[in-house]
Amino acid sequence: MSRYATMLDTKKISTAVICAVACALSLHWALAAAAPADAPAKVGATIGEQTKTEQAGKGSQKRIDAMDDEASSLVGQYRQALAETTSLKAYNDQLAVQTKSQDEELAGLNKQLAQIDATSHDVLPLLTDMLATLEQFVKLDVPFLQEERAKRIDSLKEMMSRADVSISEKYRRIVEAYQIEMEYGRTLEAYQGKVGDKTVDFMRAGRVALLYQTLDGKETGYWDTDSKSWKLDNSYGQDIKADLKIAKKQAAPDFLTVPLHAPTEAK
Repeated sequence: MSRYATMLDTKKISTAVICAVACALSLHWALAAAAPADAPAKVGATIGEQTKTEQAGKGSQKRIDAMDDEASSLVGQYRQALAETTSLKAYNDQLAVQTKSQDEELAGLNKQLAQIDATSHDVLPLLTDMLATLEQFVKLDVPFLQEERAKRIDSLKEMMSRADVSISEKYRRIVEAYQIEMEYGRTLEAYQGKVGDKTVDFMRAGRVALLYQTLDGKETGYWDTDSKSWKLDNSYGQDIKADLKIAKKQAAPDFLTVPLHAPTEAK
């Protein structure tokens, strides 16, 4: 009894399915019969328009992406340009300060140059007078190292006439010559030279005394400042031998025995 009932239900379902399919087919045929003749063309056109719209949208999106990339690049360039502008402004401000300082220094140098030109007119005559005084002093001084000192004076004269030597250099060399002459006054020196036609050893004790002795030791003399001439005096023979050893650093320093110019009463 139950098996039969099941078979009955199955048949009912199959019948219902067949009826539904038949109804669907009938509806499709009815719609197809009722649709216009150009419906497939319109559907195709609609699909084509949709495809074009989608393609245009894709192209627009690409352009938007490219414009976005370009905008990002421009923003980066702007930021870099802004940073460079800030740096250049700071550099220009620093250059402006340095330029102002250099302008002030240049103005000061121009002022000093103008003063130098004015000073040159006063300094050159002064240097000429200093050199003339030095030359006169050497001529009147004790006659030691005459050739050396005369060459120094001649060299200074030649220098003073040269335009390629600066005033400062001329001044330096003349002052140097004065210092050398001052140094002679506090030094002890022995050297060889000539008295007449005789080669002798000279011994100079500052500017206090200038003595000589022939190389064989047989003749001794000294410079007499009163008569401005050499005086023969062999009584100083042994003394000058000892003095010459000290001056040549062949003996230890010791007291020197030399003839001294006696002071006279001023007239």
